[in-house]
Parts: sequence; structure tokens; C-alpha cells
Amino acid sequence: MAANEILVVDDEVGIRELLSEILHDEGHIVVLAENAGAARAYRSQKRPDLVLLDIWMPDTDGISLLKEWESAGLLTMPVVMMSGHGTIDTAVEATRIGAVDFLEKPIALQKLLGTVERALKKTEPLPRNGEALSGMGAGAAIGELRKRLEQVAGQLVPLLLIGEAGSGMELCARSLHRPGTPWIMPEGLSVLADNPMDLLERARDGLLYLEEIGSLGKLEQKGLVLILNKLEKYGVRLVCSADSGLSQLVEEGQFDARLFQAINGLTLAVPSLRERREDIPDLARQILAQLVETGQSGAHRFADVALSRLRDENWPGNLPQLHNVVKTLALTSLAEEIALEDIDRVLGPFTPTNQLASVSYPLSLDPPLREARDEFERIYFEHQIKKAGGNMSRLAENVGLERTHLYRKLKQLGIATGKSEASR
Repeated sequence: MAANEILVVDDEVGIRELLSEILHDEGHIVVLAENAGAARAYRSQKRPDLVLLDIWMPDTDGISLLKEWESAGLLTMPVVMMSGHGTIDTAVEATRIGAVDFLEKPIALQKLLGTVERALKKTEPLPRNGEALSGMGAGAAIGELRKRLEQVAGQLVPLLLIGEAGSGMELCARSLHRPGTPWIMPEGLSVLADNPMDLLERARDGLLYLEEIGSLGKLEQKGLVLILNKLEKYGVRLVCSADSGLSQLVEEGQFDARLFQAINGLTLAVPSLRERREDIPDLARQILAQLVETGQSGAHRFADVALSRLRDENWPGNLPQLHNVVKTLALTSLAEEIALEDIDRVLGPFTPTNQLASVSYPLSLDPPLREARDEFERIYFEHQIKKAGGNMSRLAENVGLERTHLYRKLKQLGIATGKSEASR
């Protein structure tokens, strides 16, 4: 897989070197610029995959440089702004110009890595409106979902999307985003407890998307209540996502019943990948075609029997897992056509016949469903962490979850991940 090239622009040498070391460890190519002039010169010659841009610099501030790139048609890569003196107004201005995110210093390691991972997915222009659903398939289930989303597109009332992680709920939310308005998807939901008004200000007249709200603590739920009461004032469209266990959390008293009623007025179910198997062959071809186009694959096509094998899988990790499997096939297949043997080779470690899956665990079947499920997930993730040797990138790929979802799940289960900070 080709490494991503990240341009770090900061006038403080210590910050540049620290960020360079962290990003190098993640497998990225890092280019350093000590001021706006150096960044401007580099961008005139080459387009990086991502820019981390400090706001306060002695020659030209980051906001001005961002405006220069935008007006010159050079803002074709995602830019994340950084500042140790950030304000809501600055973040809002940067977002309106075209920055994809904003990091306040000192930057927590997990926050940095999650933001970089998310921003790199925006290297190509984000899909707008109906185009956002093109990555979910064209079968009957998605066609029906598309029509329902079109029906509610003009509504400003909160929308709750119910489905499994990775089923495409973010894409559904993006299909409702109006071009030219803010799109805000916070990296972590703790901001709901710390500064919910910041989210509203940044999302003014745009769309605020909150994923996996079932993981919200009591203080974060109170912050969401505050946001709900001020949506109309700020002109914000709120879209939330959760799995089907949200109603059970309400019954158990872990999620506020009144809050649930407030966000549950308009609800759409997003089908999992196994519920729309007819889409899997086309999605696999689409993913492979993108990899071929970017020079990441020697294989150019699937054998029909190989596609049938993919279609019959259960895909607990949904779209991210399918993408990871196709990418692995593309990078490791020895022929131009991906055969059934390749599919079995890649999927083999995850089948019930594998020895790893036959290990017996002392899991009691007597506790309530939620407790039993949490215990199983704890055992599962502890096993996968050992299998991945503690490498979080490999772990995320193995379990078919994006790193942001993975960190949140591990935190919810009480499994330590280890954190550090990059400080100014």
C-alpha cells in the first residue's frame, strides 16, 4: 500500500519534530515546513495527501494561507488546522474556507491519529447528496433507503439512524448535507459534556452528525439535551446513529428516556451488508477498480465463483471489513484474476473451522443479554489485541472497524489502549 504524504506546517521546531516522529511511526511520509512561505513553495510543486497547518505563524497566518490556496484552486487536499490559542470563531472560519477539522494544542495522541485517519479519507472530494450512497450499493434495500432519505431531506427535525457499525450510517448522513454548509462530525463525543455550544457554533446552518450515541455517559447526554433545545436557533440539522440496543439501554436506565424520545421521532433503519447480499459483488468490483486506478492492485478482476463466495459471507464488520478484505486480496493475489482460492486464503482465519475459533472460553450464559454480550466482546477484543501484537492499526483492520469506532468500543468495555500527548 502506498504511504500517505503529510505536510506539517508549524513554526515551532519541537512540534514539527514530534508530529513527524508520531506520523512516521504510523507509516506516513512526512514533509516539514517551518512557515507559510515554505509551505506555499512546496504546494506549488506538489500536492500532499494531507496538511497539518498551524494558525499562528510569524510570516503569514494559517487562515490567510488557507484562503490563498482556496482562491488559487490549490485547496484540493484535506487541511487540518492546529492552534494552541484556538477560538470557536477561528475554527468556524477555517471550516467555512475549506479546512476539514481543527486540532487544539496540546494534541492528544489518540485525537491526532483519529483526526489524521479521518482526514485522509477525504483526499478525494466528499460525495454530496445522493452520490454519498453510491458506496453502499444499488440493490432494492438501498434503493428504498435512498427514497426515504430523500423524503426527509428537507426536514430540520433530528434524525436517528439505527444499524450496525460500518453499515453506512455516516454515508446516509452525508447524503443529507447541503453543499456549501458546515459538516461537523466530532472525533470524540466527550465534547458534548465539555463544550456542546462549540459544536452548535461550528455547525451553524449546517449538519451535525453524532455517531454511536448509545455510548454517551450521563454528562454527555445532558450536553445533547442542550443541543436539541438550540437546534432551531442555530439552524442545525442533527443526525445521530446508534445500534439496535439503544432502546434496551433506555429500559436499563443507562440512556435518558426523555432524550431518547426527543431524538427518536424520526428514525430510519440502515440494513447491514448481510441483509443486502445482492450488493456485495458490485461493491467488491467497485473497491477493486478504485485500487487498480490508484496503482494499489495487480489483480484486475474477480472470478465469478470468488464473488459468490464473498456474497455468502456474513460480514460482521460490514463495509469497512469488506473494503479491508478486498484490499488484502488486491495486494496479495499473484494473478490478474482473484480466484476462489484467494478468497478462502484471506477469509480462512475468520471461519468457524479455524482452530482459533474453536477455543473454549468460560463464558456464562446466565447473565442478562447485554452483560453476556459485553463479556463476549471483552474476551473477543482481548484475544484480537494479543493476535495483533498490540498494533492498533492491525487490530482495526482485523476486526473490520475504523479506529475511532475501535477506541470507543475498547473504552466502553474498559480495555486499556494506552495514551500519550503531543504538547506545545
